[in-house]
Amino acid sequence: MKRKKRIKHWQLYLFLVIPIVLVFIFNYIPMAGIQLAFKKYNMNLGIMGSPWIGFDNFKKFFRNYQFWRLLKNTLTLSLYGMLAGFPIPIMLALLLNSMNNLKYKKFIQTVTYMPHFISTVVMVGLIIQVFNPRIGLYGIIYSAVTGNNAPDVLGSASAFPHIYVLSGVWQSMGWNSIIYMAALAGVDAELHEAAQMDGASKFQRILHIDLPSILPTAIMLLILNAGSIMNIGFEKAFLMQNNLNLRSSEVISTYVYKMGLESATGDYGYATAIGLFNSVINLILIVSVNAVSKKVTEQSLW
Repeated sequence: MKRKKRIKHWQLYLFLVIPIVLVFIFNYIPMAGIQLAFKKYNMNLGIMGSPWIGFDNFKKFFRNYQFWRLLKNTLTLSLYGMLAGFPIPIMLALLLNSMNNLKYKKFIQTVTYMPHFISTVVMVGLIIQVFNPRIGLYGIIYSAVTGNNAPDVLGSASAFPHIYVLSGVWQSMGWNSIIYMAALAGVDAELHEAAQMDGASKFQRILHIDLPSILPTAIMLLILNAGSIMNIGFEKAFLMQNNLNLRSSEVISTYVYKMGLESATGDYGYATAIGLFNSVINLILIVSVNAVSKKVTEQSLW
């Protein structure tokens, strides 16, 4: 019976062919390059001809004086971004869902969605202009309030994480709230009507009806976010980076770029080893968080 059903809907399975082929070409075939992490790569010899050196590239990275600083900076930006950026889209979605004025609701949605479409280069350009200590909005306001010249916050290692994360939250909160809005759209209106008849306030309805309805979605997204903790956006960190804030802006992804492409020697094997280390940590994190979530909330990816 099941076999007949599969044959009957063969067109649906045919649609899977193109995605599977694309995933295989762009995700699985490039994995052959992982062997570079265990080789002393030489361009003249090629990947297959380069000598095997075991775990030497990994040892080189772990013994590097910058290792702990790179790891600390990467985790700081990732965890800070998750703590600040994960709950805000949820709160925005709950707020928008509770609005009765449709015109005002659409206006807020448009305003919060638009920053998502700003490219990283333009976004960093805006940050540099706004936080310019002489002619930027920040510099003008600071000078007007204090009467003194504004300090260069973009050159401050302590200010970098806050500017990086909070600008990212502003840019993505509207777009990230869409999935929660979709989940809230599926909430039965009769639940709210019954709660209103029982005298529940708007806040109580949000707390006991809306929030539980989006909890499974939130857990799934949290698990997925946990799997990318080590993947800090390279472009933004690299573009905001300067010699003054390098102490907190140098993350693993920017270091890999410098070692693999900017370095005079072009140590591709070393850069690949660091990238593989990143991927393994992300895999461990997503499996661990998924297991904990499955045990505690009975919600999981698999």
